[in-house]
Amino acid sequence: MGATDTLTALLCVAFVVTQILYALAFCVDIYLFRLPIERVDMREEADLQPQDYPRIILFYPVLRELEETMRTTFISLRQLRYPAGLFRVVSIPNADDTVTVAALRRLQQEFDFLEVMEIPKTSDPSWSAVWDQWEANPKAYWWHEGPRVGVKDLPPKKTRQLIYAFYTLAKEKLATEGDFLINYIDADSCPPSDHLIAAAIGMKRFDVLQASNIAGNLNDSLACSFHAFDHMAWDGRKYPHLTADGKQPFWVLGKGLFFKASDLVELGGFHPWITIEDPEVGLRFWKNGKRLGYIENPLIEEVPSTFGRGITQRKRWVAGFFQSLDVPLKALGYSWLERVKAWMIFLPCLSYWINPIGIPVGIWALWRWADGTGPLPTWTVMLSMANITCYGLAMVLLYLSVWRRTALVLERKRDRLRYLVRCNPIFLMIWGLIWIAPLWIGWRMYRKDGGLVWERTEKIDANNKLVRRVRGGNEETA
Repeated sequence: MGATDTLTALLCVAFVVTQILYALAFCVDIYLFRLPIERVDMREEADLQPQDYPRIILFYPVLRELEETMRTTFISLRQLRYPAGLFRVVSIPNADDTVTVAALRRLQQEFDFLEVMEIPKTSDPSWSAVWDQWEANPKAYWWHEGPRVGVKDLPPKKTRQLIYAFYTLAKEKLATEGDFLINYIDADSCPPSDHLIAAAIGMKRFDVLQASNIAGNLNDSLACSFHAFDHMAWDGRKYPHLTADGKQPFWVLGKGLFFKASDLVELGGFHPWITIEDPEVGLRFWKNGKRLGYIENPLIEEVPSTFGRGITQRKRWVAGFFQSLDVPLKALGYSWLERVKAWMIFLPCLSYWINPIGIPVGIWALWRWADGTGPLPTWTVMLSMANITCYGLAMVLLYLSVWRRTALVLERKRDRLRYLVRCNPIFLMIWGLIWIAPLWIGWRMYRKDGGLVWERTEKIDANNKLVRRVRGGNEETA
């Protein structure tokens, strides 16, 4: 066999393998999109009675954030509709983050609802509220087994701040005032005015609620457009199907999340040794029979304005996904089938790894087929045509969804069209290739037990004017 024949044989094998992998990825997507969606029905607001409004504590973890970014968020929070005295906004900066603490103290003069709880180092005696709970609860499995049994030097990231604030207030409130809801958002998250109302409605049916989110700066740069498209495709379109009336393991998105404080105390709190806490805590809720509901009215957020910052953000996501789907599934007692279903959430993202081989080999196969010299079996060509058909249909449905969702933050149709033109199928194919970088870096972080330090996704107050217009009531634009 000559060199040309050998190369042709290798290309044929590569084509067949990649087409089978693409087909499997589409099968996973079809499975996920066929799952039912359990939504919070906002029409039920008129039926709420005074006793239907639970007490809510909204945590606001921040680290070296711009004062302007936080002010924009607080302008949004000032518009929240909820009975007075039943909700609190508690910012939780690290005590040694003096610049952020000082900014929050200044903002307290402007926003009288804002509370500040400074998070001390783990050597502080007040952390005993955490250690005592974990010691008594075997469901805090990282504390009782594995390489970090009893380790108190928790990594300096958002999860540590949430752990301290959560257990401190749970110890203070649960015994004296009864149960309450926890909600937390990112530094740039600007919820709609009915955000807490949605929680009061949803918690009558569900145990966990997850709000949608959307980028407000989606046209600021090409990088912003691509980063926002990820949220369009995942948070706004695919994620709602994970509600599924308990049929499918779910993740949570790490902001705009509601749950009962007593439930998380019972389940062991947040896992401190995972890069991002979102997937693992969702998998824990599901395994313990908690039902998820979806809140459609989104939080407005900003996405990274450069590709480098986007890769930094996504590599942390990927590391956290791999970590959550490894040891935690075993510790939580997932069966083999449940573990497969949990992995199905991540597999469509992992399919980006096929592209560096699948795209050039596919072009080669199309060229050979067009000139009548294709050496491929008929069934592989048919499989390829089926994949192309599935891809085309998926993109049509996705673009229709994106067109509708862009109306939430873009008033002019020409701006919405501009966004769709930027995110055309060719550019998205290139974006899929760029995704290889965070997938590879995130996998290496997972293998090396990385991601323990909070690498900030820098916020630049990109949504100031938008949030003041659509979420700020009568606020004047700065």
